[in-house]
Amino acid sequence: MGRTVLPFSQVLEREYEEWKKFRRALRKEDQEAFDRLFDRARLHVQAAAYTSHPWPLESILLSICLEHEKLLTEVVEKLEGGNKNATEDKNEGGKSEIRISKSETNSKS
Repeated sequence: MGRTVLPFSQVLEREYEEWKKFRRALRKEDQEAFDRLFDRARLHVQAAAYTSHPWPLESILLSICLEHEKLLTEVVEKLEGGNKNATEDKNEGGKSEIRISKSETNSKS
């Protein structure tokens, strides 16, 4: 009989389990951030399964990086839009402030 390949979602869960001791050693807020990283990796399970890379952690880390890149691009666009508004407001003597809430940063996960 041939070997069967585990679904990548199970590979991801196994990898998460292997890092549990590391997670437990983190502070509470860092544990939550750690969980969010793996949540971001779950968004790209299909791509990771398609590549069937021999080292799944690389696919997981690249998935996390991809989500962070998207988030950074979104933040930069908001900041650039805010700077444009701030320049317009300065001409009018007003104040402009950019706020990025925690819920906005977690909306992608």
